[in-house]
Amino acid sequence: MVPDGRRGGGGAATSFDELDPEHNTSFGSSDEGVGYDIAQITAPVADDMEQMRMNLRDIIGRKNPLLLAAADQIFGAGGKRLRPVLVFLVARATAKLQGMSDITDRQRRLAEITEMIHTASLVHDDVLDDCDTRRGKETIHTLYGARVAILAGDFLFAQSSWFLANLDNLEVIKLISQVIADFADGEISQAGALFNCDLTLDQYLEKSHNKTASLIAASCKSASVFSDCTESVKVDMYEYGKHLGLAFQVVDDILDFTQSEEQLGKPQGQDLASGNLTAPTIFALRSNPELRGLIEGQFEKEGDLQKAIDIVTEHGIEEARKLAKREGDIALASLRQLPDSDAKRSLVGMVGYVLERIY
Repeated sequence: MVPDGRRGGGGAATSFDELDPEHNTSFGSSDEGVGYDIAQITAPVADDMEQMRMNLRDIIGRKNPLLLAAADQIFGAGGKRLRPVLVFLVARATAKLQGMSDITDRQRRLAEITEMIHTASLVHDDVLDDCDTRRGKETIHTLYGARVAILAGDFLFAQSSWFLANLDNLEVIKLISQVIADFADGEISQAGALFNCDLTLDQYLEKSHNKTASLIAASCKSASVFSDCTESVKVDMYEYGKHLGLAFQVVDDILDFTQSEEQLGKPQGQDLASGNLTAPTIFALRSNPELRGLIEGQFEKEGDLQKAIDIVTEHGIEEARKLAKREGDIALASLRQLPDSDAKRSLVGMVGYVLERIY
């Protein structure tokens, strides 16, 4: 929550209920009449993002011809790239707060570092999980083999570490370095808790923070560091990124049960099938004792998995929606110190964009 004594300002919505898509004129989709249009949300930083994409492709391809094709696949056109978008939005919103004429080169490099770290983790995850596709595109290890995929991921981690060191800011180096440790902690804790029906909501949120929210929180705070913000603003930017990241993860976990295989691009309930218990399942376990037996039996009988999915869908989705909304509300409240700007309105709109998928 936002501590007492932090000054407000800028007129941001403080709960998702205030972000009514049917009355939102800043981000509404002209095609559907409702909703949050990601193109409009990212518009204030569209030029920043294109410059970043071209820089990243050049970094890999120029130094490593072997990885040029992989670079085209990783950093080609398309994809929302929400993490660097958030870096640029926070950079521009806090620059306005501090009376800066433009964002700094170090903020631009920070966005590149954020995208490299995130992409490296995805490339390695796809090898570990033997994923053939990600969001409808063939993965690097499917196209070019595990060796090239691992090399590409390793190079991205190494290059991001070098860029991070050259930012020459100990606070940011500590923040971003912690993210990489958090990734490992999240993977280890998830692997050690498979099919564990005693997993608590707090443990789930800690794992979700480590795997998803940590990078977003650290990069948002780091962007404000380079705007020379007060400690109070830096804490708020961390809280915004953390709770937006948690909301994002809870929403993804809900959609794993509520969307079709065609929409998901993977079988419905895949996390549950593999023993990875997420928020909807944790809530459903509290109200339906039959679910525990199905999970602990690892769905050994035909039809067990579908029965479990049906139970979670009936008993766990609504509470998970409330959890996602609470996290989104905290993220919104963390924007109060920022003055009104296009970038701030996009940060507000990003919360709506994340949450509208479950409404």
